[in-house]
Amino acid sequence: MSNDTAVGAASTPAAAGRPADRPRWRGRHLWLLRRLAFGVLTLVAVSMVVFLATNLLPGDAARAVLGPTASPAQVAALRAELGLDESVVTQYLHWSGRLLSLDLGRSLAGSEPVSSTVGWRAGNSLTLLAVSALVSVPLSIAVGAAAALRPRGVLDGIVNAVSVTLAGMPEFVTALVLVMLFSTTVLPVLPAVSLVEPGSTALAVPDVLVLPVATLTLAVVPYLARLVRASLIEALDSDYVMMARLKGLSPRVVLLRHALRNGLVPAIQGTALSLAYLLGGVVIVEYVFQYPGLGSQLQTAVNQRDLPVIQAIVLLFAACYVLFNLIADVLTAYLTPRLRTQ
Repeated sequence: MSNDTAVGAASTPAAAGRPADRPRWRGRHLWLLRRLAFGVLTLVAVSMVVFLATNLLPGDAARAVLGPTASPAQVAALRAELGLDESVVTQYLHWSGRLLSLDLGRSLAGSEPVSSTVGWRAGNSLTLLAVSALVSVPLSIAVGAAAALRPRGVLDGIVNAVSVTLAGMPEFVTALVLVMLFSTTVLPVLPAVSLVEPGSTALAVPDVLVLPVATLTLAVVPYLARLVRASLIEALDSDYVMMARLKGLSPRVVLLRHALRNGLVPAIQGTALSLAYLLGGVVIVEYVFQYPGLGSQLQTAVNQRDLPVIQAIVLLFAACYVLFNLIADVLTAYLTPRLRTQ
């Protein structure tokens, strides 16, 4: 064997092995890093929009803090102290710099740190959101799967009729109907107002969660259940499900092991959108039930023109939205074989 042949034979496995030996996790990590970078850029863009929008609110924050009887000199002094007399760009740079050190600033209304103002309220809102998701998501999957097993059947017709009816009702209407049914003379078993002591958690008084959670659940289940139904009907008509049936597998095994895994992929994205929808619904539901969360605090901050509190709450909502979509994308890539191998 010549030297050239020997060298070529020795170098061929290494050259051919480079693409094969490239670790698959490297591509996955790069994809995840790109998604995280996109999420950070989204939050930066949202922070700019939020800061500009709050500064365009009518009225003067210093005047709102001091009241209508304050003199112009007092208002000007407070504006200088708060940095409101600087340009919007300078104010944004100072504010974003404090955010990098996790400093949310101080509330204009209470002169206390924003973190202490929204901290326990954020916990209550996340509790309401988590409990609503834990109830609505499994219920939607169960209802959608039951309707998909017999399309155009009696149960499917009932599910579609109820879903269309509930989907057309705003959250505050659903909340008022539930209050009339379960907090008045019809069946007075639940509190109409969520009375939670300041600084306490809603889990300490679990009965105050029932009506808000029921309102959010009834708002989400119609949309998500119909999405699960449509995706499962498509999965049940696929070739691999037909092959599983020809093998003699029971309908339950076919549904759980073959159809449900692939049919849930669109539902995962729908769940992310539903959780984002719940974030918006939290504001309305907390106002109706006087629930001590971020939604009710946001309304109070807007009325008082408390800019640092408004900015902090909106950024928290945006961060949750980005997180929900990131988790949905990761689960979609994990459950989809074609995406998992790329």
